[in-house]
Amino acid sequence: MSVKQDLLFRLVESQNYSKISKQIERFISDYVSEAHPFAKGLIIGLSGGLDSSVVLKLSTNALGSKNVLGLLMPTSVTPSEDTMHAIELAEALKVQYKMIGLDPLMERFEKVLPNDKRAKGNLTARVRMSLLYYYAFVSKYLVAGTGDKSEYYIGYFTKYGDGGADIMPIAHLYKTQVRALARHLRIPNAIIEKKSSPRLWADHLAEEEIGMNYETIDCVLHFMIDKKMKPAEIAKRMQMQRKQVDKIRNMVENNTHKRKMPEIL
Repeated sequence: MSVKQDLLFRLVESQNYSKISKQIERFISDYVSEAHPFAKGLIIGLSGGLDSSVVLKLSTNALGSKNVLGLLMPTSVTPSEDTMHAIELAEALKVQYKMIGLDPLMERFEKVLPNDKRAKGNLTARVRMSLLYYYAFVSKYLVAGTGDKSEYYIGYFTKYGDGGADIMPIAHLYKTQVRALARHLRIPNAIIEKKSSPRLWADHLAEEEIGMNYETIDCVLHFMIDKKMKPAEIAKRMQMQRKQVDKIRNMVENNTHKRKMPEIL
């Protein structure tokens, strides 16, 4: 067994996901209870992907289907299977959901804004956040974020977009751990095995954009964040190139601003 395989086994496969799921469900239940009577449940942006599906299932377990609302916000680049997976899971869990196509809204922005693919992608994420909070207000719900620990530390989220939420139920779990938790929760295999993607533009895949798979990212982050190890030590331990470790370190450091509240004098 390689160093990476051994670490992934200890980091992912050896975890008690029954205990983890119960802890998260208690966390969700307690948080919503403390917000009563201001809030009575959670609203979740449903993408048909891994993270949002896991958060939907955990939230439903914690609060009951009547206190959870799903919001689907597809665009022209959203694969139809993603929308289908989101709807099928919501219906299987008996969760009410709404769907708002974003293309008419984005087209209005495009008429007055300069063309920039990444800026448009970030804007799409922020429009989704705005719609979530709109429905949260009228429904007296709180917004559940769907980001995981891997995305949180490397900054793979949009500031005030998918990073905007009232509660982050799985942000303490690495992507590989979320995938294992999904298997425990019996999320459909089609969702579990799907390649992660924010779907902010056509053919947008997370690992391709980052340039590294999540198995490697999570191992490096574990040594870097949890074990406080230096890059040179991590590279030696992982038997990988130092420049790959430095790439992840730079992502963590360069995106520190995303994990902080605005500065106040």
